[in-house]
Amino acid sequence: MTTSTGTATYTEDFGALADGSPVRRWTLERDGVRVRVLTYGAIVQSVHAPGRDGSRAAVALGLPDVAGYEKFPAPYFGAVVGRYANRIGGASFVLDGRTHRLTPNEGGTHLHGGARGFDKRVWDAVAVPDGVRLSLVSADGDEGYPGRLDFSVTYTLEPGGTLRLDYRAVTDAPTVLNPTSHLYWNLAGADSGSALGQQLRIAAREVTPVDTASVPTGELLPVGGTRFDFRGMRAVGAGYDQNFVLEEGTEAADAVAAELYDAASGRVLTVRTTEPGLQLYTADHFDGRPFGPCAGIALETQHFPDSPNRPEFPSTVLRPGEEFVSRTEYAFSVR
Repeated sequence: MTTSTGTATYTEDFGALADGSPVRRWTLERDGVRVRVLTYGAIVQSVHAPGRDGSRAAVALGLPDVAGYEKFPAPYFGAVVGRYANRIGGASFVLDGRTHRLTPNEGGTHLHGGARGFDKRVWDAVAVPDGVRLSLVSADGDEGYPGRLDFSVTYTLEPGGTLRLDYRAVTDAPTVLNPTSHLYWNLAGADSGSALGQQLRIAAREVTPVDTASVPTGELLPVGGTRFDFRGMRAVGAGYDQNFVLEEGTEAADAVAAELYDAASGRVLTVRTTEPGLQLYTADHFDGRPFGPCAGIALETQHFPDSPNRPEFPSTVLRPGEEFVSRTEYAFSVR
């Protein structure tokens, strides 16, 4: 075990994939918060945070072993997904006049990086102050994407037990990139059943409405008077899988993009991000294998879905000589 500036960090074997590839687990602990990260999929396996009474509970959905993650890949439990989080319509896009055809894995749509995205890779890992950095190389043509991509995510625990994710990437050819963390939160406890009814606030005045394939139409819909209005704290209901357009200024270091609150335990999750969007997903399609419907709430910080085909959306293009940099923070407190 190593301790640097307040964060205790240690690593251990965590079994192997069906093909024999070994997996390691890293544990970070600070100020009452404990986070466990796997080298498979850069998965956050668990987050434990204290409640109002001081008792610590698992507040993120995760599985007990590697076999479970291989058996249930579709929910993307706690994984970093990429190269492109969310959907690219028609599983293709045009960049600099050239059409790139991606792997379709949701009907004719490309979802969360394709059939073998970042969530299904074993990452390299090294200790860094207060955390761990995981990295991988995505080869030119990977799932149809152009350019070699050198990508990393660094997990650190900041003072107070804030979990910080820093993404960085460079490429040797023009490409598109939009990673996210697919954590599912249940502040009452990962084994407490449905997370519906927990209180949510999102700093967004608009959403990007979608068509029947869940691909954005290109419009921006004001949330006022709709079920998407979370500008004030209110209970989360079922049936959400929607990108919210975060208000200008939420990319500032101290600006709150979203806040989730469980009244029974007093736990509060505060989300800050440099990203322009946030996907709210209530996991209605969980069917008891291994969690029931709406057992967790995903708050996926991201650029907008289908941006490579929507020039009116914020660009996700990355070019040689540029560095992709993105940050998301999850802060835990009680009320």
